[in-house]
Amino acid sequence: MTATTSPMGRLGWTFTDGFTLVGREVGRLKQEPGQIVAALIFPVIMVVLFGFVFGSAIQVPNGGNYREYLMPGLFAMVTFSAWLGITTRVATDAARGVMDRFRSMPMARLAVPFGQTGADMLIGLLMLSIMVIAGLVVGWQPHRGLVPTVEAFLLMIVLRYALSWVGVFVGLSVKNEQVADALVPLGLPFTMLSNAFVPTGGMPGWLRFLADWNPVSALTAASRELFGNPGVPTGNTVWPLEHPTTAVLLWSLALMLVFVPLSLRAYTRRGR
Repeated sequence: MTATTSPMGRLGWTFTDGFTLVGREVGRLKQEPGQIVAALIFPVIMVVLFGFVFGSAIQVPNGGNYREYLMPGLFAMVTFSAWLGITTRVATDAARGVMDRFRSMPMARLAVPFGQTGADMLIGLLMLSIMVIAGLVVGWQPHRGLVPTVEAFLLMIVLRYALSWVGVFVGLSVKNEQVADALVPLGLPFTMLSNAFVPTGGMPGWLRFLADWNPVSALTAASRELFGNPGVPTGNTVWPLEHPTTAVLLWSLALMLVFVPLSLRAYTRRGR
């Protein structure tokens, strides 16, 4: 009893229960192979659609291969899809009473959302891996060596994990999975209003302001810089694009500080 009432004991209890629930989520995916197939096909479709269909009509700033310009934006798009998928899964569990059964068990309160976000990390790594393979096939490659490449993918993982807590909170806040499904299309405008697929220089002033301050743009700019791909901002730009790596880390920290407590509170209140 003493071990679980001390701060370190509670933390260990949370991680133990959380990892158990990560295994539960992975097992559920094995029983629903359609989700795995969709996760594998989606990145390939995005590479083909944007790289070959739209790429022929878009000029890269200062020249360069469009598919090399594109891939960091697609990596950012997959990263920002985190909150959409986990929102639906959490809302489904809540609507079907799974959360209520978890609350009736002697487990740490934070273990359930921790398990959900941990499982989403595995899904995200799978999607990134498939997209990397697809990118290499169509001619994309990093040019600055192993360390900057690893740093770029670590940034994506950190931000995806922070965004998954947004998904947990939204999933616990909506009424049911139908409402959660209706929110999925909202993710597309958010990712499109950025520098992921086209330069922001030709946008109207107010729209460019929104795009430049969009965290998708910061992640895309940081990835292009670390990969050595074309499209790195030059000249006078807004702060997040001048310091994109720092901006991504600050966005991640801010999201965690806000949505981890909100998710825990929403999980606790949902059972009342």
